[in-house]
Amino acid sequence: MSRVGKQIISLPAKVAVKVGNDGAVNVEGPKGKLDWTLPAGITVQVEGANVTVNRVDDERRTRALHGTAQRLISNMVKGVSDGYRKDLEIHGVGFRASVKGTNLDLSLGQSHPRLHPIPKGLKVTVNENTKISVEGIDKQVVGQFAADVRAYYPPEPYKAKGVRYAGEHIRRKAGKSVK
Repeated sequence: MSRVGKQIISLPAKVAVKVGNDGAVNVEGPKGKLDWTLPAGITVQVEGANVTVNRVDDERRTRALHGTAQRLISNMVKGVSDGYRKDLEIHGVGFRASVKGTNLDLSLGQSHPRLHPIPKGLKVTVNENTKISVEGIDKQVVGQFAADVRAYYPPEPYKAKGVRYAGEHIRRKAGKSVK
C-alpha cells in the first residue's frame, strides 16, 4: 500500500465530495467548485466526513497513481475550503508590476513591457508596485502562474535582481576581482 494513498482525507465543514460512476470527482466548498476525473484502477469512497482512496490491483501504474490521486483530491478539498496563495517580490531599479484589466503588466528593465494574461479563477493583486499576490482555489493553476511570472526574469546571483518568491533565498556570487 502507498503510504500517501492510504491516508484518509477528512472533510472540513461546508465541503462536499461527490464521486460519479464514471470516476468524476466533484469537490464543492465555500470558495468554489473543482472537478477531476479519476484514472483507471483508482476508486474513491466517501463515508460521512472521511474520504478514502483505494486501488483495484497492484500493477505498477496503479500503485503510482494511488498516492497521486489521494494528494490531488486532498489539494482540491483544501483549495475549496481555504484556497492557495503565492507571493512574489520584484527586486531591481525601475522594476514594477500592475494589473491592467485581465493582464499583469510587468516592467522588468527590458525594451517592452510584458503583458501576462491572468487565468480565470485567479485573483492577482499588486502592492507597492513590487509585491505580487496570486490567490485561487486550484493549487496547480496558482503555482504555474507564479512560476510563469518568475520565469520572465529569474533572480540573478550577482545583484539578486529579478522576480522571486517571497522568502526565497538567493545565493549570491562575488563579482570579478581585480588583481
